Amino acid sequence: QVQLVESGGGLVQAGGSLRLSCAASGRTFSSGVMGWFRQAPGKEREFVARMSWSSGTTSYADSVKGRFTMSRDNAKNTWYLQMNSLKPEDTAVYYCNFLSGGLYWGQGTQVTVSS
Repeated sequence: QVQLVESGGGLVQAGGSLRLSCAASGRTFSSGVMGWFRQAPGKEREFVARMSWSSGTTSYADSVKGRFTMSRDNAKNTWYLQMNSLKPEDTAVYYCNFLSGGLYWGQGTQVTVSS
């Protein structure tokens, strides 16, 4: 069983930055896809970013491209989402997930961007 724990959310002014972390535990990781999604009030959960565990290849939603960067620390089984130039429309609960023999989700962390 895989457990994912996000951290790093909070309140920030527009134009500011936050870094989210997702720590994974429960088994040995050698492959899969790590991802970030978000869900704003009244909206469906949407894709933000993903990274291949093995290759490190990333892809981003158009709405965050150039502002958000996903990275990882394999030794810590942790991946990150660096969010710069934040906008009020980035306000949402951010979830990390991991696809490897199953799809696992974290509990979510709130990001609020004030104008």
